[in-house]
Amino acid sequence: MMPTSEDELSGMIRDASGPISVQGGGTRGVFADGQALSTAGLNGITLYEPGALTLVARAGTPLSEIESSLAAEGQRLAFEPTDMRALLSTSGAPTIGGIVATNASGPRRIQVGACRDHLLGVRFVDGAGNIVKNGGRVMKNVTGYDLVKLLAGAHGTLGVMTEVSLKVLPLPQAVATLSIPDLDAAQAVAAMSAALGSPYDVTGAAWADGAAIVRLEGFSDSVAYRADRLAEELMQFGAVTIGDVDWSAVRDARAFAGLPGDVWRVSIRPSAMPAMVSAIRADGDVQVMADWGGGLLWVLCAAGRDLRTSITSGHATRVRGDASAAIARFHPEPAAVAALSRGLRQRFDPRGILNAGVMG
Repeated sequence: MMPTSEDELSGMIRDASGPISVQGGGTRGVFADGQALSTAGLNGITLYEPGALTLVARAGTPLSEIESSLAAEGQRLAFEPTDMRALLSTSGAPTIGGIVATNASGPRRIQVGACRDHLLGVRFVDGAGNIVKNGGRVMKNVTGYDLVKLLAGAHGTLGVMTEVSLKVLPLPQAVATLSIPDLDAAQAVAAMSAALGSPYDVTGAAWADGAAIVRLEGFSDSVAYRADRLAEELMQFGAVTIGDVDWSAVRDARAFAGLPGDVWRVSIRPSAMPAMVSAIRADGDVQVMADWGGGLLWVLCAAGRDLRTSITSGHATRVRGDASAAIARFHPEPAAVAALSRGLRQRFDPRGILNAGVMG
């Protein structure tokens, strides 16, 4: 099924006799049983007001089209949406609906927030075929229940998005990355915490290949000044160099692309990062990278290993692995949260047909 209008989508869902697998670009490796429903026919930018920092697009619009339109006006999606194609060996084109449905957010989350924090409004069709609108097309709209944030990260289990409204921000004039090599996990999180606690407006803090890397963005003169001052403060952790780093590789965990094994994302408190890395390594050979100042770990481990048995806190998501293995993709929810989730799905999808089983 590939509807080309909201009304057509509504009819398809209302008349469905069984489960529906909602698909955007098919690039994130999340598929459900049932008849495939593609949002590719719901595409195009419907409103873009650079002066108001607002963009509205249909859910099936390719991310590349949106980014090109924004770049032409010197703007961007500041939450830095991830692209998982290399890591997951998938093809196709990421769509803005898929980005919102998975709340896909990159290294800049530590400064500007996640995708859901830039979402102004949504239109979607729920599991009963009802067309629902929530939020608005301008930043001042704050009326109604916050379904906008509820839909972000729901993986299509509450409704099929047809249109999203987003806040956009200007591109920076300059970018600089400070690198400190040869740091273990404890040293790296200390260096990243020092940078994030500084007054120099850090927009990225990661640990990869044994190096802590810290990003600054903004006006050229400001970036140059802040980079020099921050380098002086970080010299206590080792030699500091200032240069260019491909942050999209950090964003997409491309160092693990093409390597055998399963890939996990573990969300934790940054202060827990050293102990978490030690626990994960104690139970088997792994490769580990960190983002979000140590609040997010990317882990490459042996195929079939349940990483959750090695962690005592945080939230672990199995991003890549054999779908037939008896390991849940998403971290089990506490009983109270699970009950709330079931209640929400029952409210918006009473027949349980939208991406059934994807989130438990």
